[in-house]
Amino acid sequence: MFEQINLCDAYVNYDDVQFSKGSFTNRVQVKTNSLEGFKWLTVPLKNLKLGVLINELEINNQKNWQNQHLEILKQAYKNAPYAKEMLELVTNLFDLSLTTISELSMKSMGLSIHYFDLAEYKTFYTASKVGIEGSSSERVYRIVKHLNGTHYITGHGAKNYLDHSLFEKNGIRVEYMNYLRLPYPQQFSGFNPHVSILDLIANTGKQGKAYIKSSTIYWKEFLA
Repeated sequence: MFEQINLCDAYVNYDDVQFSKGSFTNRVQVKTNSLEGFKWLTVPLKNLKLGVLINELEINNQKNWQNQHLEILKQAYKNAPYAKEMLELVTNLFDLSLTTISELSMKSMGLSIHYFDLAEYKTFYTASKVGIEGSSSERVYRIVKHLNGTHYITGHGAKNYLDHSLFEKNGIRVEYMNYLRLPYPQQFSGFNPHVSILDLIANTGKQGKAYIKSSTIYWKEFLA
């Protein structure tokens, strides 16, 4: 996600789509010296039911998940050079009164964006406030068009549903992320690029911005 943000002019947070159980919407991985090599930080949800939208999904704050997460982070990164800075970000997030997973997602994203100074010359939107109706490729296309976009940068999951010809015939170039997964100094053995950005912060500090520099690839080349 932060690789995409670094490349874009306008970033749209798709907050009004159905929550998918097992996705990264309410959980991230952090690297540890456990047997699995990582642990999940999962935010508990309440009133979870089929079809509920991300921006309607409430956090179960009756559970003391914040302290549990902090303890995992303190243990995992106690020897990391920038652990204090990372923990301060997390504490600042937990001090906010947030009720939905969408709010938590956007606030945590914002803190990391600010930390790495990724927001310059960029505009941020939430799909629910853009005011564009529709579904699937048609809605994505209409949002890009509404924002006067000439390029649409997307993650790899879109290959399963995106109507590339719809964009192309209307003058919008679709590009997929070309993730470099640049290795940076990590604790414990091996390099794992699929962990929370908190790992990058704890291990590299603000210098970590140098590792957020993936490129894109034209959709036809990507699918080939």
